[in-house]
This record gives sequence, C-alpha cells and structure tokens, in this order.
Amino acid sequence: MRANELGAVPVLMYHQIVEHPKSAYDRTPKDLRAELERLVREGYVPVTAGEYETGRIDIPAGAHPVVLTFDDSTDSQLRLGADGEPTDDCAVGVLRAVARDHPRFKARATLFVNGDAFAATGQKKALTWLKKNGFEIGNHTLDHANLAQSGTAEARAQIADGQRSIVRDVPGTDVRSLALPYGIQPEPADLALTGSASGTAYKNRGVYLVGANPAPSPYADSFDPAAIPRIRSAPAKGKDANYSSTHWLGQLSAGKLTRYTSDGDPDHISYPKDTAARPGKAAEKGELRPY
Repeated sequence: MRANELGAVPVLMYHQIVEHPKSAYDRTPKDLRAELERLVREGYVPVTAGEYETGRIDIPAGAHPVVLTFDDSTDSQLRLGADGEPTDDCAVGVLRAVARDHPRFKARATLFVNGDAFAATGQKKALTWLKKNGFEIGNHTLDHANLAQSGTAEARAQIADGQRSIVRDVPGTDVRSLALPYGIQPEPADLALTGSASGTAYKNRGVYLVGANPAPSPYADSFDPAAIPRIRSAPAKGKDANYSSTHWLGQLSAGKLTRYTSDGDPDHISYPKDTAARPGKAAEKGELRPY
C-alpha cells in the first residue's frame, strides 16, 4: 500500500452552497457534488475534524483521509425538509447522496456553527439531527467575532458562549474543534485552545485557520493544534487559484506533495523511513512502524 501516515491531509473549507455564487467562497451544489466525486475517485475517505486532530483516523488500508468543514451554519449547508431529512440541494444532502452512491465514502463532516445556527430549520432541531447522524458540531464563536480585535476577555467569552449555545441545545455534545472567524488568531494564540468565561470552560483539541494549504499529519512534528491550515474549495481559475482545492488536490494526486495513506490499522503509525516528515509527540500514542 506504501502507507505513509506522516503525509499531508487536505482539510477542505466550504461556506455557502448556492445556485448563484456571490463570493469567491461560494460554490454551487453541482460544484460540491463534482468535488466530492473527485475525492471518491482519488481514494479519499472523510473523517471529522475531531478524528483528524486526535489521530483517530480509522479508514481502510490505502485510503487517504479528507476533512470536510463548513463554516457559518447557513441554511445552504443544512436545511431539513418536511420529512425531517436534509433537502437534496443543501450541502449535507449532496454529501449523503454521494455517500449512498459510494458506500466507502462516508457521510462525515464538521460543521462550525455560530449562534442562531441554521435559522430556517431552527438551531436545536438542526444540531440534534447532526449529532444523531454522525456529524461533528464545531464552534465558530457565538457572533463570528474577529478574535484579534475583541480583546482577551471578549475573545474568551465569544468562544465559551459559542460552546454554551451548542451544548444548551444538544446536551452532552463534546465541542472540541474551533474554526477561527476570518482565520484570525487571538492574542495570544493559545487562548483559542483553552480558557473560560461566565462559568463555561473550553478545551479545544484543534483550532482551524482559513487557508491555504494541506494540513500536516496529526502524527507529524510539524502539527500545531492551535493553527491547522485549511484549503478553500474553489476552481482552478480565479482569485488565489494557487491556494484552491482544485490546485492542491492536483498536487497531492500527482505526488508533488506526499499525502497521508492509511495502513488500515488505527493502532499503528506506518511510514517509509525515507519520508521527509518526522514523527511528533502525538505519534507516541501509537506504535511506530517505519519500513
């Protein structure tokens, strides 16, 4: 299999999924479906942000992990119909349709939510559905705040209040992944990892930026849980095309950047002895198998 569990992992970032994009961050349902189908063809299997950042990557031998993330908790990402299931044109509906067609490609993603998430469905109903169906609910702060401009106390409050809003509506939810609004880190950066406000403590295992390249393996010494890069889903042409998902997926599939390839055994970490990446502290949790 030429397993290499020190290779790079694409963490893809999506926002609005709409028929008529108005921003470089928007994609159509057709665009999303095409990108997911590409991931299927190239041997990727989705894992959640929580599974990635903790190294719980349990996918078949030879497969490559991909993390699908959605910011801002919009109706275009999740909208439940009268039958209580996602509509066909929302992002979760498109993802589930691809997973039905390709059973190895799991319907797994992390949705980073703000307050009043998924307004058309209602936050409590939407978050309850996500948790019940195996999706990860991540924190995107309560008000989509610029944490660098908020001041220390307000930054802590935005993160803690975002977590409290989720747990209030879906008790027992373990909120441990945070996407930074605008990709801007607070000062100091580790404030995004741990803190508390108004009686709510948070301890995030992964903090996600906005861009603009593949993320290191969680087992590599270059992995930084306070600054995990993501790749904006975008076509090969247009603004910042060299940072797009189309560009980076091409680099990974062509072998110009070594990608994470699973050995199929989540209890061991396999990698070629001549690979450029080196094991980090997280790799100590598993048995190393250089070959």
